This record gives sequence, structure tokens and C-alpha cells, in this order.
Amino acid sequence: MLKLLKNHFGYDSFRPLQREIIDTVLAGQDALVLMPTGGGKSLCFQLPALVLPGITLVVSPLIALMKDQVDALCANGISAAFINSSLTAKQQRDVMERAGSGDLKILYLAPERLSSSGFSDFLDTLNISLLAIDEAHCISEWGHDFRPEYRNLHTLREKFSNAPVIALTATATPRVQEDIIDQLKITDTPPFVSSFNRENLHYTVRSKFNAFSQLTELLQSQKEKSAIIYCFSRKDTERTAIELSHAGLKALPYHAGLSKDLRIQTQEKFIRDEAPIIVATIAFGMGIDKPDVRLVVHMDIPKTVEGYYQETGRAGRDGLPSECILFYSYADRRKQEYFINHISNPNEKKLAINKLDNIVDYCQSDACRRTYLLDYFGENRSEPTCDACDNCVTPDVEHSDATEISKKILSAVLRTGERFGVAHICDVLRGSNKKRILELGHNKLSVHGIAQSVPMTTLREYLQALKKLGFLEQNTGDYPTLRVSSKGKQALQSDNPILLPVSNAQKTKSVRASESKLEYDVEAFDKLRAIRKEIADEQDVPPFIIFGDRTLHEMAYYFPSTLDALSNIFGVGTRKLESFGEEFLKCIAAHVSENQLEEKPIPTRASPRTSNKPSRSSATLDETKSLFDQKLTVEEMAQQRGLTQGTIIQHIEKLLYTNKISNIDHIKPAEPQFKEIQKAFKATKFATLTSIHKHLKEKYTYDELRLVRLFL
Repeated sequence: MLKLLKNHFGYDSFRPLQREIIDTVLAGQDALVLMPTGGGKSLCFQLPALVLPGITLVVSPLIALMKDQVDALCANGISAAFINSSLTAKQQRDVMERAGSGDLKILYLAPERLSSSGFSDFLDTLNISLLAIDEAHCISEWGHDFRPEYRNLHTLREKFSNAPVIALTATATPRVQEDIIDQLKITDTPPFVSSFNRENLHYTVRSKFNAFSQLTELLQSQKEKSAIIYCFSRKDTERTAIELSHAGLKALPYHAGLSKDLRIQTQEKFIRDEAPIIVATIAFGMGIDKPDVRLVVHMDIPKTVEGYYQETGRAGRDGLPSECILFYSYADRRKQEYFINHISNPNEKKLAINKLDNIVDYCQSDACRRTYLLDYFGENRSEPTCDACDNCVTPDVEHSDATEISKKILSAVLRTGERFGVAHICDVLRGSNKKRILELGHNKLSVHGIAQSVPMTTLREYLQALKKLGFLEQNTGDYPTLRVSSKGKQALQSDNPILLPVSNAQKTKSVRASESKLEYDVEAFDKLRAIRKEIADEQDVPPFIIFGDRTLHEMAYYFPSTLDALSNIFGVGTRKLESFGEEFLKCIAAHVSENQLEEKPIPTRASPRTSNKPSRSSATLDETKSLFDQKLTVEEMAQQRGLTQGTIIQHIEKLLYTNKISNIDHIKPAEPQFKEIQKAFKATKFATLTSIHKHLKEKYTYDELRLVRLFL
């Protein structure tokens, strides 16, 4: 399994729990898998599918995600396809024929497909070895994303009772887990629960004051990085996208009110790195498998903690540092309650209110954000702080004496009757003559206008700091009104100074989204990124399908000079090495030469080498050279050495690159074949092996293409 992992996915080792889950599936047992987004759930059924005798059926509600996953599997040399409403009738028949002939190892289906006329008969013709239920929380009425069509999955389970079931989800409370187990009759093993902790994500809740200014500042600091901005309504989505565009930021709106074609077009631009910022309602993202989203911002409070966790989970799926920022105002709760009050079912309404209470608690909490999220999903965390949320990371500020302004604020709260919120208190202190203030007679209070010289932003920061330190408290009830605590009253009567961290309260220390564990060459990374984009456009796939950012970071740090060295880079499997390797090596070699850099040794990774890779020892190359010098053909050398022809060609490549051989004419393919392949290389804009293979309609093998390329 480790060899298959390296060969197809380019990884040298399993992530936590993956090995145990795969062993369980291969033993024919059921499994419920809870892993955070980006934790490697898909691999738990994709890898076993390669060695199981029949086909693996994957039920997924996410049409866009199906396409991305199938594109990624095909790029990794795994035969996969999907059937959903995006295909024509003929395309669906073609996929069904491939599945019936045994050509496919993995077939993705939408849950609605299972109840369509005649489809059950088609499934009867397949040799199904494994059933994978993705987004399994959709089966539960207690989940945040219940889908009635998922309730029919028990019939699929009964129909193929001999095939093990693996149910996978990133968001399931203990009650939802029980429901999944009950519905799918998963009895063999206890759930595999990976930590819900996304260590690379930095969580921040900011006061929703001048939120748009804060947003533009955030986005400008991360230009060209992918970001998703979530808004409450379609109108907010449109307005925010337009205002960001006016601010010089490339942003597109996405919501259910747009035409289907425009939504598809927008999504494609985002995953292909052509539109870095998407402003969306929660309609966007469920089908997005883009691993390099560096920033997820919520401009409004989400409906549930589950929804918030899932949406923030779209950041940093590649494991690199990313930020999740939520702009919070208690008034936003009223927006959500308006819709909750229209729910007719009393149980559903009560559940929705409870879930809203939980997300409000998260926003108002002074405790570690990470600990709150983990506790919500039933995971205990012993560490008191996480060093990666706004409540745990101390801002880079000094506490200063704020006694005078603090006492003015506390007095204003008392004088106005302790029944108003932050905005009204600030208006009174700054001497506003708004209609509401005049009606209440607050313009006649001694505290009216006593902080007129203090900017509104700074005044709000003081109020939030006093609240956080316990001088002010929030009243119980539907509205976020303030009262002075006993600690605040003592401070008013005391001569002791009040020290507040107010100089930079809004700008919490955050991770640099571009950070990597390696101090890679940024210029080299940008060049490799451009090559990746060209190849992706040629292949008509998103750039991350070619290679992820972490892979390019390693290339831009170690500067590998040979295919063998490149094969040791994270995420470089055999198929991608063959298809794209030389193009990236050329780019690296040119950059190294221009800047007089040197290749760095790549640390040995704990994984066996795949058998069709060239050996690191010079002895095996010498054996191939000896046979080559005897003028043997590639086929004859492979037979004598007991190796594949592909391995022999790779040996010859290395011998040629190191000038140990020169004349290779005796292994040249037949002239008609040579000319046809040569013509294809010249005609193709970006001549990777995969593009040539497609251009020639898969007429020749990769080994035959590689051999001709040696002469070009």
C-alpha cells in the first residue's frame, strides 16, 4: 500500500488513522470515518479501491467536487469517472459501459441517481467491492445539512450487503455519529475519529465595525492569494464584490440567484487561479476541493458551529498556514432569528435556536477558539492555549494607562441606565445629537460629549477591552446591552490606574498566509507556479491537480536537478513524474543557473521505493549500460534484467544526461512511428507526455513517447 501511495499520490507515509482505516476496509469490515476537511478522508477509500477486485462506488452530493476528484485521480493514473446531471445521456451511457467492462476502479454517483428508473438494474451488473458514502452527516436529521435523498442509502446497503461500507464526514456531533451508524447498519468497528483540530488554521473574531475597511486591508496584504468571503444575503454578496473591485481587488460574486452557467464559470475561474477572491453566500464552497485557499472571511455570523467549521475548513486544505476571520455583531443574531421564526416545526425551530446560541457563544467567548470548536465536537483538549487564535495570541501592544477614558466610559454606562449597547454609549460620549439621543434626553447628561476628541474606532476598542477585562458585562436578554460590573464600580471609586491594551486591539497577531516550513526561493516558486498554470490550462484542469503549493515550495527550496531527485519531492508520484517532470526540471535548472544556486540534498523519507523507479545505486545503471553497449534493444534489456521497459528507458535517460552514453541510434523506434510522435511534439503547445498521449488519442504508450523524446 505504501508503494501505491507513493506511485499514485506521491506521498511517502500515511496520515494519522489512514493506515488503520485502510486495513479495516481491506479486511471487509465497515468503517465510520470522522476527519477534518483536508485530513485525507478520500484516500481511505481511493487507495483500497486499487487493490480490491471490483469497482468502488462513491456516493457524494457534490457535483463540482466529483469532477475535481475524478480529474485528480486520472492525473494520478487511476481509472475513475462520475455519473451525475452534468453529463449528457450519451456521456452517461459511455461511463456505464466502462464500469460494466471493468475499465473503472472508482465510480462517483449523486444520491438522487440511486432512485432513478433503471439505474438499479445497471448496478446489478457491477462487481461492487466497496461502498463509500461521502459527506455522511447528510443522512442525519440532527446534522446541519440533512438531505432526504440520503435516507435511501440503506437500500443500497441492503442490496450489496457483501460489500463493506465506509462512511466519511468532517462534521458530526456524537448524536449525528449515532444516527449514521444506525442508518447504515455499521456494526463491525467503532468509529475512527481523527482530531478535529486544524493546526494550520488561525481563528479570529473581530468586531464588526468598519468591517469593509478591515476586509480590504486583509485582502491587500495577501494579493493574488485565494480567498473566500461569506456574506449573509445575495444583496450583500453583490455589493461587497463590486466595492472590492472598485478598491482594485479582483473579486466575483457567487450566489444561488445567478444563472447556472455564470455560477459554473465563476467557480471555474476560482479553482483555475483566474479569480482570486470569491464573495459568496454559503451556496459556494461545498463542491470546492481547492487546497490553497489562504483566507476565509465571514462578514456575518453563521447559522451553526458545524456550518462555520465546515466553511472555515475550506482554508488551508494543503496543510499550509491560513486564516479564518469572522466579523461579529450581536445585531446579526436578529437576522438569523427572523428566518428561524418562520420554521413551522417546533422541534426544528428549537434545534435551530440552540445551534444559533452555540455560534453566538463562540463569538463572545474569551477562551481559546480552537478548544471551543473541539469541545463542541466532543474532543477534549488539555492544552490551555493554542497560539493560533485571537484569544490565545497576545497582540503586539503594550498596556497603557487608560484610567481617565475608562472612567468616562463606565460613568456613561451608569448615567444612561445600563440598558444600551456599545454604539449608543459611543454616540453619547462623542456628543452626538441623533434623534434617539435627543428623545431620551441623553444630550443633557454630564457625560454627553466628554470624549468628543477620541476617534470612534478607538472608543469602541476601549469599550471592548473593558468588557474583556471584566469592568463591563453584557445584560441577559435579546439585546447586547451593557452594565457596569462590581469590578467596574470599584474602579470608579478607586485611585488605582486602569491599564488597557488598546493601542492595536483590532489588529491581532496573525500568521503570514504565505508562510511555509521551508524558506523557499519566492522567485523560483512564482516561476514554477507559472509553469503549473500553463500545464493545467493545456490539460484543462485546475492548477492544484498538477501539483500543490507544498510541492512547489519543496522544488523551490531543494532545486532537484534529476528525475530521480524530483521523485523524492512531496506529492510527486510516478505518473506525474513521467508527465510533467522534465518541464519543472527545466524551469528549476534555468533559475539555478541564472542565480548561481546549488541543489540541496532532500532528506530521506520513510517509504520503500517503487519498483519501476530507477535505482539510486550506480550498480544497476552500470548493468543497463553494459547491455546497452552490446547494442541490445530496450525490450531485450528489460527481459535480461527482469525490469519493465519503462525502467530501462529511465536508466538510459540518466546515462544520457550524465554523458555516460552518447549514440543511442540503435534503440530508435521505427521511422513511421517516430515521425508521427515527433510531429505531435512539434504541434502541441505545451509538450508534456500527457498532452502528447491525448493528442495522439492514446495510440502509443508513455514508454514509446518517452523513448522518442530522447531523440528530440
